Amino acid sequence: LIDSGELPAGFERLHFHVERPLYRHQVDALRSATKGNNLIVSTGTGSGKTESFLIPIMRELVQEYNAGKLAPGVRAMLIYPMNALANDQMERLRELLSDFPEITFGAYTGQTSEFYKVAVEEYKRLNNNKPPKQNELISREQMKKTPPHILITNYAMLEYLMVRPDDSVFFQDQYTEYWKYIVLDEA
Repeated sequence: LIDSGELPAGFERLHFHVERPLYRHQVDALRSATKGNNLIVSTGTGSGKTESFLIPIMRELVQEYNAGKLAPGVRAMLIYPMNALANDQMERLRELLSDFPEITFGAYTGQTSEFYKVAVEEYKRLNNNKPPKQNELISREQMKKTPPHILITNYAMLEYLMVRPDDSVFFQDQYTEYWKYIVLDEA
């Protein structure tokens, strides 16, 4: 798909398992999303539903980066029914984006600390004293100041994000033009 131009140059910097061919539903999802269509992917466990939405999202972000237009602001919100699933996706994004620091991501849940100083101490405690990568935003303070490209949350926190003035920065005028994807994973 990179060779054919369906995926942009630089996409190979992402840590997708390129040795595995994509399933048909993953390619169909990419092509459908590229046309601006809404989609629902319903397949069995372990069949690559996550790639069905991550590949189109990453395609968009890499294209913006290549064009010099990758500014702060949410492009994709991934909504999970519980924090455990959101945390699993954060692990996935850490690996996927480890060599693409220009693309930012963060989880905004009830577990997310307000202040960076507290968040970094907690992060190091949970990760063998390793600091977070520069593209992982770990505090609400960071995300409000510079909204990530990929925002992970849950249904309960989404309500707060939409109604509490201090948390609604992601939906304010200067960032509204960037919104492209809303993913309900595990719906």
